Amino acid sequence: MRSLVLLCVVFALSDGITRLSLERGKKLREILREKGLLHRFLQNHRYDIGTKFPHAFPDVLTVVTEPLLNTLDMEYYGTISIGTPPQDFTVVFDTGSSNLWVPSVSCTSPACQSHQMFNPSQSSTYKSTGQNLSIHYGTGDMEGFVGCDTVTIASLMDTNQLFGLSTSEPGQFFVYVEFDGILGLGYPSLAADGITPVFDNMVNESLLEQNLFSVYLSRETVGSMVIFGGVDESYFTGSINWIPVSYQGYWQISVDSITVNEQEIACSGGCQAIIDTGTSLVAGPASDISDIQSAVGANQNVYGEYKVNCSHVLAMPDVVFVIGGVQYPVPALAYTEQNDQRTCMSSFQNSSADLWILGDVFIRVYYSVFDRANNRVGLAKAI
Repeated sequence: MRSLVLLCVVFALSDGITRLSLERGKKLREILREKGLLHRFLQNHRYDIGTKFPHAFPDVLTVVTEPLLNTLDMEYYGTISIGTPPQDFTVVFDTGSSNLWVPSVSCTSPACQSHQMFNPSQSSTYKSTGQNLSIHYGTGDMEGFVGCDTVTIASLMDTNQLFGLSTSEPGQFFVYVEFDGILGLGYPSLAADGITPVFDNMVNESLLEQNLFSVYLSRETVGSMVIFGGVDESYFTGSINWIPVSYQGYWQISVDSITVNEQEIACSGGCQAIIDTGTSLVAGPASDISDIQSAVGANQNVYGEYKVNCSHVLAMPDVVFVIGGVQYPVPALAYTEQNDQRTCMSSFQNSSADLWILGDVFIRVYYSVFDRANNRVGLAKAI
């Protein structure tokens, strides 16, 4: 059971004294956010918290949790704000990229018009850079310009953050997604135009207790989290196994092999993989994926998708990723999705790159820690 918090806090705001009682299971920042007071409180007391309230606020500036919403196990996204006063946006916290961007009011693409758009003229802290930006993803693109402003994530205020403002989002992908933009959590070398990522600015501004973050993904609509600056042991069982980052761009690691029924079925002789919160499935080279589909009993339909018999799922074998000599089994209930009462689909898909992508299907099974201080990834069995 998660630890329960019951506090009563009294603090001064510019318009007088406000008294807030924290409900069980709720943290101060959640109460403040609900009452529309979070941004003002952080502006007025950012540097007071550690000295005036050292016991009442142990985690406001050091370890914070950012709740994520889950749409159909395909999109995990949370809310941030940009500017003064804050303008709210939903973003994917994406370990497979390193830039922050949101739509701008200058964008006329259908994808922008169906999402929240940032208005620079309404932020007193916004600064123009005159710099253009173009980012290409596996499923969509954005073009726009770079601005600078305050970015707030949970109770963390990242000042002077460079971020992208899209003026064009061609294609259809971003039209239909629930989130407005993307916040990249990869290494700085992956960032377009050499822009310092949000996480690096947090570290540079000494906002975090530790130079790491961790991710828990649930299949429920709510309950998923990104935890900045720490690890929450209530989200996993057993110990964390640490794996060195093999290349500092993506969160890339070396995989020994992939087995089914104790037989090596893919990644023969070893392969490279990335732990990617921005990809919903598990992707790999076409020939290897085909071998996995065959081994688990998935059959390709006329649309190129791989179907399985829903009544067979419980009897299907685990797909085991062997990493650093440790086995990480992914059970059939985790790597299949049920579209309706009669149709179940495999969550393995072909990738055009040589890199394996261990996306949300894998991360839902394994609580993941992204440790920049030691350039390593930690994996533990998620609850």
